[in-house]
Amino acid sequence: MNIPENLKYTKDHEWIRVEGEKAYVGITDYAQGELGDIVFIEIETLDEELAKEEVFGTIEAVKTVSDMFMPIAGKVLEINEKFEESPEVVNKDPYGDGWLIKIKITNTSELDELLDATAYKALLEA
Repeated sequence: MNIPENLKYTKDHEWIRVEGEKAYVGITDYAQGELGDIVFIEIETLDEELAKEEVFGTIEAVKTVSDMFMPIAGKVLEINEKFEESPEVVNKDPYGDGWLIKIKITNTSELDELLDATAYKALLEA
């Protein structure tokens, strides 16, 4: 299982990659594996300010539909257009082309509450 060191993680299996005041958010390799084949992603929160752990969209797989949660507070600046035509990009490349949203970070101190790669791996092994 792929758990990149340069990302932060949530207990709900989202990841965040910070780039200055902005960040990319997606679901982890573990999450996409548990979901199975992703068939549809719905995100209708563009330009919205969302709190930490607030739902920013849903992801539908053959087996189930799951909410996706904000790892930290922020404003949704962009939604990845790649998954609109090819939702399976999240299965194939969850940390690269399969990112879901780009946000403007509201409160950087919330990053300290997230898991690093070691802690996330320990969570999965528990």
